[in-house]
Amino acid sequence: MSIASERKRRTTATGQPKPQAAVGPSPAAPWQPSAIANYGMIGDTRTAALVSSAGSIDWMCAPAFDGEPIFGALLGGWEAGQFVAGPAGPAHLLKRRYRGHTATLETTWSSGGGVLTLTEAMVAEVSGALLPTTLLVRRLTAHESPVAAVVRFAPRLGETHRVPRISRRARDLVCEWGPLAVSLGSSEGCPLPEGDEQELVVHPGHPVTLVLAVAYGEPLIHVDPEAAWQLLLDDERKWESWAEEVDAGLPFREQVLRSLLTLRLLTYSPSGAPVAAPTTSLPENPGGIRNWDYRFAWPRDASIGVAAFLHAGKTDVALNFFGWLLHASRLQRPRLPALLTLSGRAVPRERELRGWPGYLGSTPARTGNGAAGQHQLDGYGWVLDAAWVLVQGGHRLYSETWRAMRGFADLVAESWPAPDAGIWEIRDDAAHHVHSKLMAWLALDRALRIGATHRLATRQRRRWESSRDRLGAEIRGRGFDPVRGIYTRTYGSADLDAALLVLPLVGLEEPRAEAVRRTVDAIRDQLGAGGPLLYRYPPGQDGLEGGEGAFLPCSFWLVQALALTGRREEAEETFRALLDLASPLGLFSEELDPATGAFLGNYPQALTHAAMVQAALALRQAGVPPSEALENPPGNPAAASGISCLRPALSICSEQSGHGNPGQENTPHVS
Repeated sequence: MSIASERKRRTTATGQPKPQAAVGPSPAAPWQPSAIANYGMIGDTRTAALVSSAGSIDWMCAPAFDGEPIFGALLGGWEAGQFVAGPAGPAHLLKRRYRGHTATLETTWSSGGGVLTLTEAMVAEVSGALLPTTLLVRRLTAHESPVAAVVRFAPRLGETHRVPRISRRARDLVCEWGPLAVSLGSSEGCPLPEGDEQELVVHPGHPVTLVLAVAYGEPLIHVDPEAAWQLLLDDERKWESWAEEVDAGLPFREQVLRSLLTLRLLTYSPSGAPVAAPTTSLPENPGGIRNWDYRFAWPRDASIGVAAFLHAGKTDVALNFFGWLLHASRLQRPRLPALLTLSGRAVPRERELRGWPGYLGSTPARTGNGAAGQHQLDGYGWVLDAAWVLVQGGHRLYSETWRAMRGFADLVAESWPAPDAGIWEIRDDAAHHVHSKLMAWLALDRALRIGATHRLATRQRRRWESSRDRLGAEIRGRGFDPVRGIYTRTYGSADLDAALLVLPLVGLEEPRAEAVRRTVDAIRDQLGAGGPLLYRYPPGQDGLEGGEGAFLPCSFWLVQALALTGRREEAEETFRALLDLASPLGLFSEELDPATGAFLGNYPQALTHAAMVQAALALRQAGVPPSEALENPPGNPAAASGISCLRPALSICSEQSGHGNPGQENTPHVS
C-alpha cells in the first residue's frame, strides 16, 4: 500500500496556487508557462497532454485532440486549469527521458535531500477491455529518503473555464460538465480535494499513483491505481514491440524512432487521421498575432507523415489514413479540402477566445482555422505521389481509391492555370506559386504512372498527358529566372520559396541538374537564418503583422535536397546540426527563433517530425551508414522515434496488414 503523510492544503487567499520555488518563478511572481521546449508530450492516439519539467500538465483537451481543453493553463493562465504532480519544495531537475522506445515520460528531481521521480503515460490500447476512453497514469516514487510532494488537480473546461460539478464516488473525485466527466483516483484511498494544492510525503518503497479517467457520453469507469499501473507497463511492452519492427538499418535510428513514435501518438486512432499538432495558438511570433489552431488534419502534411509509416513497414497506419481521407473527402470530391476535422467534417470557422491571455501574452488565442476554405493546389500532388509510391511497392489500388485518384487528377488538369493560396496558406490574394505548379505537375505525372497498371480510358490519359506537358513548359518558362538560373517563388517574382527544395524529388528536372543545384544553393544563401536554419520565404512578405521564426521542416527538406543532389557530407552535417536543436526529449516544434533557439509555433509538430524522417531516409539513400547516431542524443537513449520515406505513400490497396498496434482501433470509437 502506498503511504502519504503530513497532508496540507496550500492555496492563496484568492485560490491561486502558490508557485513552486524549485521550478517556477519566485513566490511573488505571477504564474507563467514553461518554455515550449521544456514540455514533454504524453498521449494515447486520441488526445495528448503537455507536461512541463515541473510536473504540471498545462494543456490537455477532452475527449479528443480537437475537444475543449480541461487543462488550459498553457494559453489561459492558471485559471484555465492544471494538473500538477511534483516536488513541493526547492528542487533541481536531474534528468528527463522517455522510457525506452515507449510513450512513457519520466522526470526526476532532487529535493530536500531525496530524489523524486514522476513516471506518467496514457494507456493507448483500451479496445476490447472495460476501460475508460482515456486513462492517464502518474506515479510519484521517492528514492533514498522521503520527499515532500505536491499535487494540484484543478480541471476547467473550455473558453469560459467552466468549473465542474464535483462529487465523490467511492475512492474517486468526479468532475462533470454535462456529457463530459473526468475522475481522479489515488493509491492513498483518499481522493484529493479539487482546486487545492495538497502536500504529501512520498516514502521510498511506497509510490503514490494517481489515475485520471475521461468519459464522454458513456459510463465513467473506475480503474484501481495498481491495476492502472500494470496497464501502463503492459502498454510499454506493446510500444517496444512496435518499435522493434522498424528497420534496424536506418541512420540515426534512435532519433528517427522518437519521431515515429511521436507521429503515431499524433494519429487519431478512431478514424486514422493524423493531427498536425495537439495545440492551438502557440505563437510563431511571441507577443504577436500569428497564433493558429493546428488540431486538425491537413491531407498534405498527413501524406508526408503517413509515408514514414509505410516505409517503416507500418502499412496499417497508411491504410487507415487513406480510408479516412476517402470518407472525409467524399462530399467535396474531386475537390481535396485543405484541412478537415479528425472525424472528417468541415473545420469550424476561425474565431478568437475571449479573455484568454495567450502564451506569454501572444493574442489572440484562436479556435478553428480560416485556411480551411482555401484552394491549395499542391495537396493533390502529395496525395497522388503517395498513391504512386504504394503502387511501386507492389500494391494495387482498390477501384474506389483509383476512382478518387482519377478525380483528383481530372481536377488538377482543369484547374492548374488558376492561382492558389500556396502551401504556406498566405492570407492574401491568390498567386501563381511555382511550388504549387510543381506539385500539380507531379499529380498528373503520378496519375499517368499509376494508369499504366490500372484501368484508364485513352481519352483521360491523353488529357492528363497534354496538361502535364503544357504545365511543365509553363513552369520552365514563367517560374524560372534565366538570369540567375533558378526557380522562383511565384511567376515573374525575384523572391525564393524554401518549398522549392522538393525539386530534386519531383522529376521535372534531374536531381543533379544545374537549375536544381542553383535553386537549392540560392535558397540556402538567401533564406538562411543562421546555421542549418531557413526561413520559408523572405520575412515580412506574407501580409501579416510581425515576423516569424525559421521553419524547421524546410531545414530538413534542405538535408533531403543536399543528399539527392550528391552532397552527402553537407547533408549529414546539416542533419546533425538540426538534431542538436531538438528539445531535451527529442521533440520539435514548427519554428525556431534563430536568435535565441527558442521553439515557436504549435508543438510537437507532425510535419517537422515527418520531414526529419524523410531526411534520414535520404541520407540512407545517399550512403550514410546505418545506426549512425549522435554521441549525446536528445534527452537520453530512451528518446527514440519514427521512420519515413522520400516520397509520401498512402492509399487503400488490395493488401491489408497490421493488427494489434498500440492505440489501434478496428471499430469506430464510441465516446
